[in-house]
Amino acid sequence: MRARERARKPPRTRHDRCQTDRAQRHQSTTGGQALSTQVAAESAHPTGPGYEHVLVARDLVRRYGDLTAVDGVSFHIDPGETYGLLGPNGAGKTTTISIVAGLIPAHAGTVTVAGRPMGPGEVVGKRSIGLVPQDLAIYPELTARENLAFFGRLQGMRGKPLARRIDEVLDLIALSDRAKDATKEFSGGMKRRLNIGIGLLHAPTLLILDEPTVGVDPQSRNAILESVEALSGGGMAVLYTTHYMEEAERLCDRIAIIDSGRIQAEGTRSELITLTGGLDYIRLTGEGKIADAATALRELASVVQVVADRHALTLTVREAPTAVPGIVTTATATGMTLSEVEIVRPDLESVFLHLTGKALRD
Repeated sequence: MRARERARKPPRTRHDRCQTDRAQRHQSTTGGQALSTQVAAESAHPTGPGYEHVLVARDLVRRYGDLTAVDGVSFHIDPGETYGLLGPNGAGKTTTISIVAGLIPAHAGTVTVAGRPMGPGEVVGKRSIGLVPQDLAIYPELTARENLAFFGRLQGMRGKPLARRIDEVLDLIALSDRAKDATKEFSGGMKRRLNIGIGLLHAPTLLILDEPTVGVDPQSRNAILESVEALSGGGMAVLYTTHYMEEAERLCDRIAIIDSGRIQAEGTRSELITLTGGLDYIRLTGEGKIADAATALRELASVVQVVADRHALTLTVREAPTAVPGIVTTATATGMTLSEVEIVRPDLESVFLHLTGKALRD
């Protein structure tokens, strides 16, 4: 049996702004536990360059038959802020951003982007948005530069300004040296980076990134994350969806945990972790009578919650270091053969487990 303790590193600081001051200055609503103050229920939408928030989504609802995919989702994003929607596949992330981008209508609720209402028919409002979907939207027979030029012309860009902007974007996504190569020759990560470049080309006020690192190699993934970090540092608002906890911790100024179409909680990483109440997590990996071990462990005074899967038990506990001996004894006595015992200090996955009763990867 192998035992180890893991502590999460705090996310890398990218800006000199104070999250506490922002939470006091601005207001937001969530579909679940609110960690920021409530959005004022002003009746009129902001207009013109004086709008306070780049994006305001209020009470969004979207149904597919009997399934409510988005159920009362509300949030806002400020200039220069990266806002994360963190949740498992099927949580409602893609449906939410499809509403925000005006691709599909909401059955209830409103969206404004840069002070303008957003919906499928709102052409002017969509000019403020750069959307990078999960599926690649590039032409494989064209070079990277030709792809960018094509999509730039669709945005009304022409001549020297377009050429300069293409050079800037190629540099940002680290593809300047491959600008003249057909994209069918690119790796999956390079195609993803070009996809992001297309979304950036017209310098949108709001960039929406839907799971941009899915299926890419570690090197390309890091390059993508570095590009996103640079964007908010330059003042762009970013809406970032992911089911990777590490990405949310690294990139996002504020994070909304979304599950079953609802925002369960919203706040900075530090604010969200306070929701666990200072509890620790112990993961028992092994074989044998796992279900029996789960039943016995729930009776221990130090154990708050037990979540079982095929080969492991995840326990929410008080004072993990002192609780471990009794937990190991109880699990083995009921017929579970342990191969690993891991103590996990609170992180965003711990918060998700605490709020939903299931692991983020489920």
